[in-house]
Amino acid sequence: MEEIRLMKGNEAIAEAAIRYGCDGYFGYPITPQSEIMETLMELQPWKTTGMVVLQAESEVSAINMVYGGAGCGKSVMTSSSSPGVSLKQEGISYIACAELPCLIVNVMRGGPGLGTIQPSQADYFQAVKGGGHGDYRLIVLAPSSVQEMADFVALGFDLAFKYRTPSMIIADGIIGQMMEKVILPPYRPRRTNDEIRQQCPWATLGKPDNRERNVTTSLALEAEEMERTNLRLQAKYKEICENEVRFEAVNCDDADFVLIAFGSIARVCMSAMEIGRKEGLKIGVLRPITLYPFPTLKIQELAKKAKGILTVELSAGQMVEDVRLAVNGSIPVEFYGRMGGVVPTPEEVLEQLKKQLVK
Repeated sequence: MEEIRLMKGNEAIAEAAIRYGCDGYFGYPITPQSEIMETLMELQPWKTTGMVVLQAESEVSAINMVYGGAGCGKSVMTSSSSPGVSLKQEGISYIACAELPCLIVNVMRGGPGLGTIQPSQADYFQAVKGGGHGDYRLIVLAPSSVQEMADFVALGFDLAFKYRTPSMIIADGIIGQMMEKVILPPYRPRRTNDEIRQQCPWATLGKPDNRERNVTTSLALEAEEMERTNLRLQAKYKEICENEVRFEAVNCDDADFVLIAFGSIARVCMSAMEIGRKEGLKIGVLRPITLYPFPTLKIQELAKKAKGILTVELSAGQMVEDVRLAVNGSIPVEFYGRMGGVVPTPEEVLEQLKKQLVK
């Protein structure tokens, strides 16, 4: 029987983590994502599922606790917002190099600097381009509803374990704070240590054998060995790009103009599309669900039929760079963005489409 609740996006993350069988959450409070840890503390899953919930003394401590738990093959996660994720970047880079699975949640606030708690999408570069030092990537999932906030917890963990790499759910503050009906996932049992040993033979669980541990591979390597590590990572990222691209395309088959947006702004663009279609404009919407891997091939396909693309973001223009790389000059790619927490209306988006593309 389905369990349906009315809840915030942040609350849905917490509920879904418990139901997934998450072993541990390590975080530090920062708005607009604080309800994730607050909800976990309120629900007290350590009494029911055995999940550890701990407020660390800092963001740096939290990500390194995740690093340790991931090295044991445990399902561990953290959450933060923009500047807090910046503080976690060194640890995230280490986890990626060590090829360990974990889930990171970033409910974005405005920036740069301390910024504002108003919604933003200006952490795209940080998430999609790696963010920290070195040649690494994250699997990046961008929910546009509270339902997807819940659904992407299991998806993020499953992909992280499938490819032994960190996954990130990146949501703007609107999705974290808004309330919608959610169909909650069923409970999964937490894995025993024996099950972890079977599923994660690389895990460090204190078993006295001679297996090589893969936890600190980025330390003290010779140049050739470090290159081999990087080449192995790049081969994995190529496999992810071949198999894990996700997107939603609405009315794109006959579209003369395509709006490309993610998160809450994709919902604004859906409304703009409906208004424009009533006016006789053939508008479609492409919503990237995975920001990495990016739906490059789908955009190239759309560029063969459409007259132009308008990328809409809550930023000064970040995803638009990847859209332009995909299109490679074959059709015009224009950009419309708002910053500082200002959210455009559907009418504003449609007006920009007409101004920039409809001649």
